[in-house]
Amino acid sequence: MDPFDAGAGSILRQPKAVWATAGASVVAFMGIGLVDPILPSIAQGLDATAGQVSLLFTSYFLITAFAMLVTGFVSSRIGGRRTLLAGLALVVVFAALAGTSGSVGELVGFRAGWGLGNALFVSTALAVIVGAAAGGSAAAILLYESALGLGMACGPLLGALLGDASWRYPFFGTAFLMAIGFLCITVFLKDQPKPARKISVLDPIKALGHGGLASVAASAFFYNYTFFTVLAFTPFVLNMTPYKSGAVFFAWGVLLAVFSVLVAPRLQERFGSLKVLGGSLVLLAVDVFVLGYGDHTTAIVCTILSGAFIGVNNTVYTELALGVSDAPRPVASAGYNFVRWFAAAAAPYFAPKIEEWTDIHVPFVVAAVTAVLGAVVVVVRRRALTHEAEELEPKHATEDGVTVFAG
Repeated sequence: MDPFDAGAGSILRQPKAVWATAGASVVAFMGIGLVDPILPSIAQGLDATAGQVSLLFTSYFLITAFAMLVTGFVSSRIGGRRTLLAGLALVVVFAALAGTSGSVGELVGFRAGWGLGNALFVSTALAVIVGAAAGGSAAAILLYESALGLGMACGPLLGALLGDASWRYPFFGTAFLMAIGFLCITVFLKDQPKPARKISVLDPIKALGHGGLASVAASAFFYNYTFFTVLAFTPFVLNMTPYKSGAVFFAWGVLLAVFSVLVAPRLQERFGSLKVLGGSLVLLAVDVFVLGYGDHTTAIVCTILSGAFIGVNNTVYTELALGVSDAPRPVASAGYNFVRWFAAAAAPYFAPKIEEWTDIHVPFVVAAVTAVLGAVVVVVRRRALTHEAEELEPKHATEDGVTVFAG
């Protein structure tokens, strides 16, 4: 059955609480790519280098990685609704403060606070959507991936539209939209039941002792280095106006959304999750390599095309991380994200450094290699992952007529 069919199993027929959470999630994911088209403008406005401005991503994701260890600890004690609201409140405050920054150091610091709020919100939002969505976990994951794709597509567009007047306006715009999300969650989402067992800070680390989850996290670590080299370093290579850069990354985000929600499940159904993931990682490596050595037009095309491979990878990784072990979903997700976000923090820092040490092509060679390493982990660990992926089928089997294609 098509999950977008208007029947009972459709992701389109959801409670208001789910739509409110998903809507706020769109804005949360917008914050990731928001700065893409205005990175050169920020560098010019604050008299900073490309490496210094790229730290906006590094501080954001470094704090996000560590925050993954406490999100479950917090939500299991104060509940999902209060955790969502706390995360949203932090984003509103720090996004607004980012718009007032007088130096790149201040901006990097405020992005770190923003990352803490986003971690509290995003990690809890997935659990809330899974718990409250009609149509089972299949509809929930697709709805979450839809929010991710839409947010990643609209973030650069909003950044370009507001950033053309001033690099400060996208930060104020995000604060305003997140404030609306705060109000929607307050009105439409009721208090969520607390877990029967409180989650400790060390539970996500312990969950990584499971071979399947550790393998997924390790592969995702290498993949995320590639992903965020494209997201954080490519704008400097393209060197376009905010409008043109925003249009490129909007097209990139549209492909990401389409392939994560519509294409990935069909590929998984036909070929299996591990083959799809390994093949997509290799194709992403080729795409990134060509991006690094092609002319300007080729770089634009490859940047947009990478969204297709990233969309497929995101969906498969999410499903594997949530179902590959017997750990509770919030714990498994926290452990998995704790590992992979370190690569998202590292790539924006090292890509400009590698360019300084070598030339503009080498950062993309490194990114291509890390994508291949992600595929190698999948191949080497295929026996454990195949066994675990098969277990996904009964765990996430057809619910209300919707099938999760887990391989």
